[in-house]
Amino acid sequence: MNTARRPARWLVPLLLVALWLTAGAALGPYAGRLGEVATNDQASFLPRGAESTRVIEAQQAFDQDETLPAIVVWTAEDGPVSADQTARASEALRSLETVDGVVAPPSPALPSEDGRALQGVVQLSPDLDEALPEVLDTIAAATRVDGTEARIAGPAASQADLSEAFAGIDGILLGVALAAVLLILLLVYRSVLLPLAVIVSSVLALAAACAVVYALADRDVVRVDGQVQGILSILVIGAATDYALLLTARFREELAGGAHRTAAALTALRRSFGAVVASAATVALGLLALLLSDLSNNQALGPVGAIGIACAVLTTATFLPAALALLGRAAYWPARPRSAEADSGGRGIWRRVAAWVDAFPRRLWAGTLVALAACAAFVPTLESRGVPLDELFVGDAPSVRAQAALSEHFPGGSGQPAVVIASADAADDVLARVADTPGVADARVVTEAGRPGAGEPLVVDGRVRVDATLADAPDGDAAKATVQRLRDSLAGLEGADALVGGYTAQQYDTQRTAEQDRQVIIPVVLAIILVILVFLLRSLLLPVLLVATVALNYLATLGIAGLVFRHGFGFSGTDASVPLYGFVFLVALGVDYNIFLMSRVREESLRHGNREGVLRGLVATGGVITSAGVVLAATFAALIVIPLAFLAQLAFIVAFGVLLDTVVVRSLLVPALVRDIGRRVWWPSRIARVPGRRPAPGAGG
Repeated sequence: MNTARRPARWLVPLLLVALWLTAGAALGPYAGRLGEVATNDQASFLPRGAESTRVIEAQQAFDQDETLPAIVVWTAEDGPVSADQTARASEALRSLETVDGVVAPPSPALPSEDGRALQGVVQLSPDLDEALPEVLDTIAAATRVDGTEARIAGPAASQADLSEAFAGIDGILLGVALAAVLLILLLVYRSVLLPLAVIVSSVLALAAACAVVYALADRDVVRVDGQVQGILSILVIGAATDYALLLTARFREELAGGAHRTAAALTALRRSFGAVVASAATVALGLLALLLSDLSNNQALGPVGAIGIACAVLTTATFLPAALALLGRAAYWPARPRSAEADSGGRGIWRRVAAWVDAFPRRLWAGTLVALAACAAFVPTLESRGVPLDELFVGDAPSVRAQAALSEHFPGGSGQPAVVIASADAADDVLARVADTPGVADARVVTEAGRPGAGEPLVVDGRVRVDATLADAPDGDAAKATVQRLRDSLAGLEGADALVGGYTAQQYDTQRTAEQDRQVIIPVVLAIILVILVFLLRSLLLPVLLVATVALNYLATLGIAGLVFRHGFGFSGTDASVPLYGFVFLVALGVDYNIFLMSRVREESLRHGNREGVLRGLVATGGVITSAGVVLAATFAALIVIPLAFLAQLAFIVAFGVLLDTVVVRSLLVPALVRDIGRRVWWPSRIARVPGRRPAPGAGG
């Protein structure tokens, strides 16, 4: 019988590994192809029910397709712009009518009031995608005028810079993240094969996730942009590595206890599976709560991220145990797995931490609580009203330089007007009301010629369009205030039935929607996590404490981020969605580490009582959870290779928050609270009735 079972010990793991490697070879290319079904057209990610979104729909009724404006701005190199230079600039603009991608006759070159600059607007098709940089290069080459410097600003230039920023998302971002993870694993395990097995498991999870997301995006079931694509890669690599670290830690314990490698792999999977699934559920359901958002890019991240987490669990539960069963003790070569008693390295540190928790629980939790609360007090310094255009990119970008030149010589909203759609019967009153609104530099009705100016208004289905040039930069708070004044003013105009949209209104509506999303989604995520913890730990008080600690960690992180962003990085604010994304990742992932810790504490407490259970659980999981936190922080920190303020801010918040959680909250605050409260913390679980023993301080195993 034993002879018959021996082949099965290696045959099943061998088949699983072979199947996964074959699948990985077939699915791997989809990680590079995901960009084929991704879009960086920000107009498609606007709030669904917002007024600015309804304006876009109303514009289509005018048979004026949505366009992507490119604003050519000429600045004189020495003195004012001459009449000859103005004529040549206008001629250059007219020559662009035949360029592929230009969908309307360009405007003439218009001089600035100071006479030192010109501007002209070229309307491009929003569907150019990869061809956009080439079209902009053509425009730049055709609009050179001697004695001036020509630059291209506006939404088209910004979108081209965004596309360039995301160009390295498939290779550079993934390479940096994997290199960081591999280096950390080599330092932690001091072995060769185990880090490679963990990396392969993570890469297979990412390949599977990208293949599923590609298939769904290709069928318009989910939406993907460069931002979501980058977060997916980081999330899957980080989560799969975290789950792998938990599994391999259990595998090491079983091998050190003398178990056969196959039995050790199965036991490790059985004992860690509940914590892994519970942890994955908190992250996946937290991400799916983003479906409650009215912002389409938030909705896109929800299911895409949940798919990534599911694939991370799948490889951790199938490929990795099979690989460990085949490798056995060789996985730790040239080191070898040792028992807890023989390990005087990492566990020695955690024995000392456990001794502090046992000796001074109240001082520890009170001190860390005060420190975290002090950090959280700086939350008001974090402004989340959006990122101005000159801070959109980390470092310099052509569109930012061009916008600065445009704003220096023309009204801040030039080329990106507020768009008003109103009843034709009230056209004159609407135009007058718009022109008289503080913050509006100029207002003109769109004529039958198809552009703003003098002439008969273009009337479609009884409605007209008015374009209002704002005096302030279109992405600033002053311009957003003007949009609100326009809406308030026109709302009181009887019979106007007016809607106010355009670029600034879209930014304003996105900001307000993001604020509303936080009020809805944050309580839902907290409730989801609380329910999962209640079922996992079979307690009522402890889950509330854990959720409260990770929420406090989130607030402390935002407080520190507010100081660092303003005084360290020079950011005046964050994207409106950054706090929500930070919450979902930090709270869900922070609960992950508490799940890893407290599920082990619960296991030990059932045998030894609460006091010794806390100490043993802390010693047993301290090293692996800290390693997991460092890995996750490093993977999210890799987002800084994409030169966008949004991703840089998210990278800092998640990386710093995860480290704060693993080093302070999970290592000191939570164990000290549970140690001080005693077994009552487990009520109504039967652990609350298990009598405790009195171990030597720091005892564990």
